[in-house]
Order: sequence, then structure tokens, then C-alpha cells
Amino acid sequence: MYYLTTMVSRPEVLFDPYAYETHEDPYPIYRRLRQEAPVYWNDEVGFWALSRHEDVLEGFKNVEHYSNKGGVSLDQGDMGDPASTTSFLAMDPPRHTKMRGLVSRGFTPRRVAELEPKIRELAVHYIDTFLERGECEFIESFAGRLPMDVISEMLGVRREDREMLRRWADIVLHREEGVAGVPQEGLDASLHLIGYFDELVKERKRKLGTDLVSALLEAELDGAKLADADVIAFLFLMIIAGNETTTKLLGNMLYWASRNPDQHDKVRDDPAAIPLWVEETLRYDNSSQALMRTVAQEHEVRGKTLREGDRVLLLVGSANRDEDVFDCADTFDIERDTSASLSFGRGTHFCLGASLARLEARVSLEEIQKVISDFSVDESGLVRVHSSNVRGFSAVPIEFERR
Repeated sequence: MYYLTTMVSRPEVLFDPYAYETHEDPYPIYRRLRQEAPVYWNDEVGFWALSRHEDVLEGFKNVEHYSNKGGVSLDQGDMGDPASTTSFLAMDPPRHTKMRGLVSRGFTPRRVAELEPKIRELAVHYIDTFLERGECEFIESFAGRLPMDVISEMLGVRREDREMLRRWADIVLHREEGVAGVPQEGLDASLHLIGYFDELVKERKRKLGTDLVSALLEAELDGAKLADADVIAFLFLMIIAGNETTTKLLGNMLYWASRNPDQHDKVRDDPAAIPLWVEETLRYDNSSQALMRTVAQEHEVRGKTLREGDRVLLLVGSANRDEDVFDCADTFDIERDTSASLSFGRGTHFCLGASLARLEARVSLEEIQKVISDFSVDESGLVRVHSSNVRGFSAVPIEFERR
């Protein structure tokens, strides 16, 4: 238990990013942090938490005061050099800018748009596997498979290996209640992923293909080829950030539509409204709840001194519910203005895969709505992911009616 003494008579505000209670519903805790301790110090684990939209936005944009070199997760130091598993995400400019520039070639608007027919084909394929039953476990049958296939196609991962990679990625994220840091199972799964990608890189070096791995192996940075370790780190990042977060987004979209039937009514027969559904889900219950930064220069935030080397959690999930920015912030409303949402970050480190995640979500829901008129979530069968920074479900059982 981690406490902060306040000057009010209410019980001391508590924020434990490893507690299952926090994972189940962090939003009441976020509200109290914004009101009572917007710059919160956790003495036991050793980190600050910024919860107000203004401060989280500044944390994203101010690369002079907030560094990425320590990684973006409290747990990341347990796996050695953070850049070995999160690539340019654990770098600062100018190295970050150069590395991001290389890999961004695979995520240009044109290249992402070219993926739409393949994404639609995959969506139809997986829907067909459960459509006749009138029910399915949505993560296992659809949401956990389509994003992995899309990323795997980009990287050239063999179809028969994809389920294994997804299983390892799940283990990397999972945390037992109250356990700080990466458990041994997570470290083992990380090593399995690194070993797999090491073999994939060696295979491509023997015979280049047309996938993103081959493109990276041919690319040059400052006149030199990328080291194998740099390519492997990017692949690790892709299989976690480019897969798991989209899986959780898809599950969260169905869950909150089911919990808010009046909002689902607005999109049920209107494909043009699906992007609004995507954006409000991203704001209301984003799969990436928190990202870490390391203080690069001592400075003050709301009268608190953040010293060089201190770790800072930017609570994206809290910023997206900030009442000073979003009216009725705790209401799920697909017609609201979500332009201030910080779900994909801002500034230098704005999420490279944002357009791809949005495309996957839109296409998936368009194809689902073509053949399913209504659905309900069996909440008794829900299984939540337990992670210090990723929020979503590992099981979402649904029943549905065909059109």
C-alpha cells in the first residue's frame, strides 16, 4: 500500500499501479489524484504520477525535462537496456528522430491505406469462423488474432508461429497482484521473443524479402547499416505495442458499447459513425493507461520539485477523463469532441502506429456490423488483463443476432 498525506479529512489518496483493484477500475483513483494530489509521489516504488491533462500533455511535449532513455514502463529496467526491447521509444532526439524516420517509412499514410483490403479480408475470415454459432469469445476468436496477423504480415512472420508469439506477448504484459517489476515468466517470454526475432533477422540476412524486416536490414543510419540488435528491438516493440494495444482497443469498444446501448444505437446502422465510436473508446478507456518518463533536468510542477533521474508516470487514462478539458468526462458519448485526447501521446513520441490502429478498428467494426445486428457481452465471463500500464480484457464472451 502506498499513501500520500493530504490536508483534507478524507482517507489518504492511494495509487498502486500493480493492484488488481486499480486494474479493475482506476478512474475513481485518478479523479482523487487530480483533485488532491495532481503531482503524486509514491515513496515505496519511487515514482511521480502526473494526472491532470495539462501536466500529462507537457510531459509528452517537453523533451528537455522528460527523457525516454529509461524506457516507458516502471518495469522496463528489469530487462536491461530499455532500448533493447522498445527500440526508438526508449531514445531521445537526435537518435530517436533518426531511428523513427527509418521505420516510419512502413507507416506512411499511403502504406497504411494499402493495408485496408488485407485487413478487411482477415476480418471477414475470422467473422466467418464464429458467425453461425451466434456467440463467441471475442478476444480469442477475433480481437487477439487480426492485429497479430496484420503485424505479422508486415514483418513476414510465418502463420504457424503467430499464436506462439501472441502467447509470449500476453505473458510479457501480465502481472500477479501486488508484484512490482517483471516476473520470471515475463522475463522468460521476453527472451523467447528476442530469440525468435534473432533467428528471423538471420533468415532475412541470408535472403531478403519484401517485408519490413528486410527493409530495415537494408537501411542505413548515419552512413552505416543498423545493428541486428536495433532491428530485433523494433520487432519486439511491434509485437507488443502494435498488437496487444489494438487487441485491447477492440475488446474495449464492444464492452463499452454493450454497457451504453443508447450510444450503440447511434452506430448500429451507420458505418460513418464507427470512427466516432473508435475515438471515444480511446478517450474513455484507452488500452495504454500510463507511460513513464525520466526527469532529465530538475524542475517544479505545481510546487513539487522533480529531480534529475526521478521516474514520472504520465497517466494518460486520467488526462482523458480530466473535467477541465472534457465535459461530463465520465460519460461515454461518441458525439463528443475528442480532439484533446492524449491516447496516442503528443509531440516527438506520438504513436507511430496510430493510423494503423484506427484503420484496424474501423474496418473490423464495419465488417462486424454488416452481418451482426446486435450483441451483448456476458460480463460473468469477462477476464481482465492485469498490467501496470495496459488496460483491457483477455476474454470478452459475446452473444449476437445476425442480420
